[in-house]
Amino acid sequence: MASLPLPTVPSHSQLSLRRKLIGKPPHISYRVTCNADNVEKTPQQPKLDRRNLLLNISGLYGAANLIPPHAPPASATPISSPDLSTCAQGTNLNTQQPLDVNCCPPFSDKIIDYKLPHAAHLRLRPAAHLATEEYIAKYEKATELMKALPDDDPRSFMQQANVHCAYCNLTYDQTGDPSEKLQIHNCWHFYPWHRWYLYFYERILGKLIDDPTFAIPFWNWDNPDGMAIPAMFVKENSPLNDERRSQTHLPPSPADLLYSSTAKTDPNIIIPTNLTEMYGEMVRNVSNVEDFYGAKYVVGTAPDPGPGTVERGSHTALHVWVGDPRSPAGEDMGNFYSTARDPIFYSLHANVDRLWSVWRGLRGSKPKEFKEADWLNASFVFYDENAQLVRVRVKDTLEDVKMGFSYQKVELPWLDKRPKARVRRSKIASKASGVSNVFPVKLDKVVRVLVERPKTKRSGKEKEEEEELLVIEGIEVDTAKFVRFEVFVNDEDDEPGEVKDRAEYAGGYSQVPHKNSSKVKSKIRLGLTELLEDLDVEDDDKILVSLVPRAGGEDITIGGVKIIYV
Repeated sequence: MASLPLPTVPSHSQLSLRRKLIGKPPHISYRVTCNADNVEKTPQQPKLDRRNLLLNISGLYGAANLIPPHAPPASATPISSPDLSTCAQGTNLNTQQPLDVNCCPPFSDKIIDYKLPHAAHLRLRPAAHLATEEYIAKYEKATELMKALPDDDPRSFMQQANVHCAYCNLTYDQTGDPSEKLQIHNCWHFYPWHRWYLYFYERILGKLIDDPTFAIPFWNWDNPDGMAIPAMFVKENSPLNDERRSQTHLPPSPADLLYSSTAKTDPNIIIPTNLTEMYGEMVRNVSNVEDFYGAKYVVGTAPDPGPGTVERGSHTALHVWVGDPRSPAGEDMGNFYSTARDPIFYSLHANVDRLWSVWRGLRGSKPKEFKEADWLNASFVFYDENAQLVRVRVKDTLEDVKMGFSYQKVELPWLDKRPKARVRRSKIASKASGVSNVFPVKLDKVVRVLVERPKTKRSGKEKEEEEELLVIEGIEVDTAKFVRFEVFVNDEDDEPGEVKDRAEYAGGYSQVPHKNSSKVKSKIRLGLTELLEDLDVEDDDKILVSLVPRAGGEDITIGGVKIIYV
């Protein structure tokens, strides 16, 4: 499959990207990990200047895969694999009534610790919109065979879908603290858990068609050419099709990565807005590892401590955008319990996984993952392609090529989409009216708050060493509801409009609904350093923050807003 050229990063973005993503000049030399066409290259020892790193970023999907040498601190209480015998049907925690869905997997007490096999054949995951007819036929056959397996086979399509349902609907107690439930979303386990999930799903498909090189496709929704639902998933009578999808969002409609209760239909608005969103998720708001991965989650932590940028942004939007509003709870894609019943789920998450590798490559010499043993030693259980229950750990997910797969190279059109300020906003906060600093507050209308900046007139060195972050904390929501709100800085409009190419847009929060219903409290952190530069307000001692409900605002409560430095 042909590689697409990457865009040249414009000069106005280079300085910011170099400062925010790379830091000190890395030195990189390359070695090719295998001879397959279009395989990403893996950096070994640094030997490339920062400008070249950015301008030649096409070779860096694999650059994400090198773990910097370190001795992680001693582990305290990492999340460990659940006891499948204790899997519960699930409970609506608001009503204390059992759910009408049972997604517990088949039970086995024979668990082995999984060791990654030698990757003799690299699985190259193609962009779905570039896939050949031959490949699509193979994928359809593999999915058909998976759907034909007996219902009690843990490799069957429904049982594979139930894996996601079980890990995200509070059916397991945390091993070590049965007072808290296990949830792998909205925390630092989002990326590694889903990588393992796709890994075994892909290997099961490959074994069913006796092809050790088979790889699932990724839905390239961060690229205008791939934003629509890929054609392979809407073919009539195809095992890749799913009737429970929004009928107004079928091709050629481009995906809306900021989907909310106010639907957009104009591609001339949707596409540039999508690129602005991706720039924010991948570049602007993620100087720190936690802001991309999500908040730390160990034994004793309540579920949903805080999602990372992609998880709460484009990922969530696509789930709900694809889900069928005619279904009782937005099934299939629009609800966590049923989402993996739609084959497109796996391609959506393959792109999420690809973006993890892309993001790590963009970071150059900066840390690419948490060093804590509480993260590295966290474990989960899955059934492999031989129906064997295996225990896996986070630390083994950090090199995708070592796991035996990589991604077809495609363009990154969002990389040069740094938004521009409409007007300079200096001192706007001192003239603001209609603001409230009383919390907690229900987000049933736009809430505007003046936020003190503890540090002003920061030097370039200070910005290099410490990111300024806007923290929206105590976000209380009902997990059964789809909610979304957006955050704007120094925007005078009573109802801030489209995000398209707007520097005032700081980011947003949204969640995929759950079948169960419970109240959770979460938080998000939004990078301010670049945004304040663009608005020319770095010297101001206050900023005006607008919290704008887009969906389900009456079900959102905000506990507070503050600025921190990390």
